[in-house]
Amino acid sequence: MGRRQTWQWTGILGGALTLMLALFWPSFHRLMAVDTVTGLPTIRQAAVITLVPADTTATQDFVTAAPTVVAQTAPNYEPRQEITLADPSNYGDRYSTDAYGNPVSNAFIAVLHETVGSAQSAINLFQNYHPNDADQVSYHTLIGLNGTVYYIVPPENRAYGAGNSVFDGPNGPETVRTNPAFPPSVNNFAYHVSLETPSDGRGNGTRHSGYTQAQYESLAWLLSNSNISDSRITTHQRVDRSGSRLDPRSFDFNYFFTLLHRYPSRAGLSG
Repeated sequence: MGRRQTWQWTGILGGALTLMLALFWPSFHRLMAVDTVTGLPTIRQAAVITLVPADTTATQDFVTAAPTVVAQTAPNYEPRQEITLADPSNYGDRYSTDAYGNPVSNAFIAVLHETVGSAQSAINLFQNYHPNDADQVSYHTLIGLNGTVYYIVPPENRAYGAGNSVFDGPNGPETVRTNPAFPPSVNNFAYHVSLETPSDGRGNGTRHSGYTQAQYESLAWLLSNSNISDSRITTHQRVDRSGSRLDPRSFDFNYFFTLLHRYPSRAGLSG
């Protein structure tokens, strides 16, 4: 058998093995789903309005003007909130075991993203049914330019916000493989938050004009309702292992932490 034929057979056998693992692995190692979580922001009961765009192919922004002045600031700030749940195909369970049956108990991290497109186009994407694993994507929360907090995936569930990813924490690299056919990721212990990108950043540039005061205020308010320590608040760029993610571009961590630390609930979490 020639070298070329050997490579062809190797590729075929490798693909067949991946398919068999994806199809039959759960029957050998049953993942243990987590029913409840603590220490993450909850979907506020006051946010009773579900915003579902009438046209799921639309890409324009929601018709809400971005305020130029925020009347109140941390810790006396509370944003407008909307429930805009993703289609169930775009999120899953969190697990107490990995794909090989090993127990996992990582502390939560917050991963910051940006949409690149408009808030509405992102929400439309999440609310569409995606049967293919490679197309499934979501955040737990999205923050619009005007500071509105959109709840997309319940905190007890696993949002599909990062692919091949690792959190390099003070205790070493952290990642969890929940499917042997895919690389490990931080999704099992991540709380994914995305900021709507300003209009001048909706491309592939490395920077843009930055986020609004309302977005920083809403992000600080949101994470003040968690027990995620400062050292475990990170970005998509930092956890990504594909080398292709830059988000959130032009993010001002100093300003964000100044607002976050005004909340009494953050005492003891700045380490």
